[in-house]
Amino acid sequence: MSPRAQLLVAAIVALSILFILRLVRRRELRGKYAMLWVAVGLTLGVFVLVPDVLVPISDWVGISYEPATFFLAAFAFVFLVIVQFSWELSRLEERTRSLAEELALLRAEVRGELAASGDD
Repeated sequence: MSPRAQLLVAAIVALSILFILRLVRRRELRGKYAMLWVAVGLTLGVFVLVPDVLVPISDWVGISYEPATFFLAAFAFVFLVIVQFSWELSRLEERTRSLAEELALLRAEVRGELAASGDD
């Protein structure tokens, strides 16, 4: 990677980490997700500082084109993030359904008490 490209990637990584920290500070991003994305940013920072780090990893995995190793890892990471978000979404849908049912029961109970007190 040329020094110019390294500088560009380093600037993008630094700006991304600053953006994530800004979102956390404004309470627009939860800490557990911020830690994930900061870790991704720092990992990308390692690739900027040591661009040849993919060579031994690619050799060990058996991939002859180093950028393909990076894209494989990125694809696997995105897949895991999507699965985790799907799990979170499913859990939240179940929780929302449960809360809606509980609210409906409470409303019915309050209406029943109001109707009973109106009969007196």
